[in-house]
Amino acid sequence: QVQLVESGGGLVQAGASLRLSCAASGRTFRSYAMGWFRQAPGKEREFVASITWSGYKEYGNFVRSRFTISRTNAKNTVYLQMNGLKPADTAVYYCVADQGPTLRIQAPYWGQGTQVTVSS
Repeated sequence: QVQLVESGGGLVQAGASLRLSCAASGRTFRSYAMGWFRQAPGKEREFVASITWSGYKEYGNFVRSRFTISRTNAKNTVYLQMNGLKPADTAVYYCVADQGPTLRIQAPYWGQGTQVTVSS
């Protein structure tokens, strides 16, 4: 059974940094992109970032170099370093795995989510 377990969320002030982690288990993820979506209250889920096994990265348009995604293949773990956090970044962040080079909203594997709250 595939599991994606997120950690690292929390409450921070504007301008602070957080590092999210996601540990995946239950299958090999060599052919899978892994990454993050987020969902703020009353809004649709939004793509944040993704990375493939070989290291190809994609970011959502709003990221503007504030976030960095990385991946440790040997541990099936993906990370999201978030700097310069803004109140608009407040959301539940979901770890996602999808077969292929990119993440789709229809991706088969989702974590339970971790809350990130940024106060002004």
